[in-house]
Amino acid sequence: MQAGLESLGIAVPPTYVELAELAKARGVAPGKYVDGLGVTRMAVPLVEEDTVTLAARAARMAMEAAGCTAEDVGMLVVGTETAVDHSKPVSSYVQGLLGLTTRCRVFETKHACYGGTAALLLAMDWVRSGSAKGKKALIICSDIARYGVGTPGEPTQGAGAVALLVSDQPKLLAFETGKTGAYAKDVMDFWRPLYSKDAVVDGHYSVQCYLDALEGAYKAYQEAAEDAGGEGMYSDRFAALVYHVPYGKMSRKAHRHIRTLDGDKEPDASFDRLVGPSLMLPSQVGNIYTGSMYLALASLLSCSREDLTGKRVGLFSYGSGSCAEFFSAVVQPEAQARVKALGLENLLEKRRALSIPEYEAIMAAREKLDDKPAEETAGEGFRYQGTRDHKRIYAR
Repeated sequence: MQAGLESLGIAVPPTYVELAELAKARGVAPGKYVDGLGVTRMAVPLVEEDTVTLAARAARMAMEAAGCTAEDVGMLVVGTETAVDHSKPVSSYVQGLLGLTTRCRVFETKHACYGGTAALLLAMDWVRSGSAKGKKALIICSDIARYGVGTPGEPTQGAGAVALLVSDQPKLLAFETGKTGAYAKDVMDFWRPLYSKDAVVDGHYSVQCYLDALEGAYKAYQEAAEDAGGEGMYSDRFAALVYHVPYGKMSRKAHRHIRTLDGDKEPDASFDRLVGPSLMLPSQVGNIYTGSMYLALASLLSCSREDLTGKRVGLFSYGSGSCAEFFSAVVQPEAQARVKALGLENLLEKRRALSIPEYEAIMAAREKLDDKPAEETAGEGFRYQGTRDHKRIYAR
């Protein structure tokens, strides 16, 4: 039985900051942020939004696009590294907002930016095995990347969610069975201790860990696909390559590394052709952790001018810590038309630009969201202690 992507949906905050303006405010040349990172706009969530509301809104788009009802969903998994609770998963809140049945398997996955991919691979096996019994899996990648005002990581923030509806009716992508290569290694390149709201990252080391994982997963994929031979560059067997893209410039480093492994003497020459379209939407949103590669995939299907029908796409997912996967899928007929009909580019254009003082005020307010003195919660039992009204935000 085949398994694949039936539909997708995205959600982003309604506000953003122009990176050129942020650079000026920090006394930095705009090109250092815009050209150096490959990002022009950075999504900024308002205080009332979190990974729950982002996930639910993305899911609603994916379900409506497929005509999927609550009864059709038999598995709901949210991949995130910015959860709202140490125990109760984001997916439980989302289940309530979507009105999914009590016979739905619901849980959360975590492995930095790889969490969503772990859930997706599990869902594909669930469908292929027949265990789904005709039900669909709703996989959601939802995160808010935050590093703090004035920190080195400030321009690499972002927020958003991507929902993937997986079923035996792959109207967008059919994932290739058995063609996947994994790589994992215990490294300390990026982490977020329980006592901290912001991530800790060793930037240069993390880039090297990313490239090491890419090489390992890519070679494992070739072995699994059993077609490492043949003439020409191996990466030319893909009509497009979609990388985990915390910022656009990282995909150029990744592509250069793959092409160099393939023996290409001019590794950058194929970048615009194989990677360019996948970066258009991410450049307008910034880093969304687990959803970064999938936003790039949505960008490819929405923005590419080439007819990709029947062609193979290579996908690379990376999560610090670290774990990575290189896998592939074949684009289905009318897939690009279906994604373009979602109006993703228009969705991003409708957002409002924040002034730098507005942005800084929002960041200061978000810092206080989790601060609630113990005496204020005494006697309140075990109900959700958050400050956000999920139902009100989701209903928008």
